[in-house]
Amino acid sequence: MKIRLVVIGKTNSSYLKNGERDYEDRLKHYCKFEELLIPPIKNGGKLSYNEYKIKEGMLILKNIAPKDQVILLDKAGKSLSSIDFSNYLNQKLLYSSKRLVFVVGGAFGFSEEVYKRSDSRLSFSKMTFSHQMIRLIFKEQLYRAFTILKGEKYHHE
Repeated sequence: MKIRLVVIGKTNSSYLKNGERDYEDRLKHYCKFEELLIPPIKNGGKLSYNEYKIKEGMLILKNIAPKDQVILLDKAGKSLSSIDFSNYLNQKLLYSSKRLVFVVGGAFGFSEEVYKRSDSRLSFSKMTFSHQMIRLIFKEQLYRAFTILKGEKYHHE
């Protein structure tokens, strides 16, 4: 199964880029993983937060296929432990023939249209992380989930 991560804007910090590359390399052993980068809205500073979210939402939706299973990484989403996330992922992998698409929204969140298109929402914390940091956190948790499913020693509990 293919897993796609859709993100807004690029990661600027080299230490985050290095961490992301490390987990992307590790993920190659478990799944077909790809990241789709959507560029920030040009002249976005002239838009209201809502107008900005709508424009970002249109770009996100343009990159989602009708059969994709869409999971938003959203602060209002369901919180799972690492083991629960691995079980969640396993259910998706076993019972869905669709591509799994995880989406990290922009600084102002998701538009109503993106919320309507989503199949579920997950939260990695009640804390707020930068959109660049959550990419690394997601990739690490995705890798951790696969190692849990394979019974490997990365996760200790």
